Amino acid sequence: MRERSFLVQNAPWLAAGALLAFLSSFGQTFFISVFAGEIRAEYGLSHGAWGGIYSLGTTLSAAVMVWAGGLTDRFRARVLGSGVLILLALACLSMAFSTVWLLPLVIFALRLTGQGMTSHISAVAMARWFVATRGRALSIAALGFSFGEALLPIAFVTLLGVFDWRMLWVAAAMIAAAGVPLLLVLLRTERTPQSHAETDRSTGMHARQWTRAEALRHRLFWFMIPALLGPPAFNTAFFFQQVHYAEIKGWAHLDLVALFPIYTAISVGAMIVSGWLLDRLGTARLMPFYQIPMVAAFICFAYATSPATALFGFFFMALTTGGNNTLPNAFWAEFYGTAHLGSIKAMAAAVMVLGSALGPGLTGVLIDAGVGIETQYLGVAVYFVFASAMMAVGVVQARGSLSAAA
Repeated sequence: MRERSFLVQNAPWLAAGALLAFLSSFGQTFFISVFAGEIRAEYGLSHGAWGGIYSLGTTLSAAVMVWAGGLTDRFRARVLGSGVLILLALACLSMAFSTVWLLPLVIFALRLTGQGMTSHISAVAMARWFVATRGRALSIAALGFSFGEALLPIAFVTLLGVFDWRMLWVAAAMIAAAGVPLLLVLLRTERTPQSHAETDRSTGMHARQWTRAEALRHRLFWFMIPALLGPPAFNTAFFFQQVHYAEIKGWAHLDLVALFPIYTAISVGAMIVSGWLLDRLGTARLMPFYQIPMVAAFICFAYATSPATALFGFFFMALTTGGNNTLPNAFWAEFYGTAHLGSIKAMAAAVMVLGSALGPGLTGVLIDAGVGIETQYLGVAVYFVFASAMMAVGVVQARGSLSAAA
């Protein structure tokens, strides 16, 4: 009953967050990589060349995110979100009419407007508008991303058998553009007065509001870097190389893509549970553990012998993916306050976008160098052991400052 009341009272704002999260799909790797085979064939690109172009465009978008992400501290979500969605639609349209020379610029535009800004606006709005129910708000808004992840790859892989790949990007542009009037309707009344009131109460360590410069000088931020890089780098790499991975394993691509909705369903469950736990336990107790399932996930992917056995890898990956949709977004608000949340999270988002640039480029180069994707995935498992250890050290050292804040 209480949960229903929360949903009803906050439906427009939660729906706006979910809409932005869903539309970010068109700039996410799980969507762009659906067209990897067509793009490589169209332009005669090797795995390394395609991965390099993708990494270049994504790296540039990460650099711009440092500045652009801070705009969420200056503009309302309805204004900034609408502008970014228009740019996202134009980026999708550009992919439909791109040439090989324009491809890095198109990837840059898709990654900045989709993966970067659209998802950033959604997460910052939820973290700022909600305090006591921040975990639930973040998990509900992130359902939009999960819906896109489950629906769009399998839908567009199926449509590729009927339509030219460029026409499908025109369709993506139309869907993104259609989100603008819907967002404006949902945010006719934005939570501005209440958000200011809640911001004043939601302080970070030592009961104060941290600026971005202060956060960057604090050691916790740097202990978090490996964990910030890990999921975007290697989740992105996995989905980016999905066509190659299926070929190496001798599976039909559609058989692998058919597992994505199951993966998404599990990640949704994990996301809801993580949001519930977040509101009760806080991020300090949960953050050190949430990436440990990625160790098991990539070991499973390395040794999988069929799509059915790969499902175990998707199960473990989904546990971390679900937590990753809520915990890091709440972490910055809990430890550093919400007054400068957009700017601080923009730095974290830039690191994550940089990770999503490194993953495809690194795996593509290693494939071209003869290092098999299965061997690479065993190395990825080792990386997540290291990232979890670093995160645990940083959070354990810093969480005493939260007690001081209380």
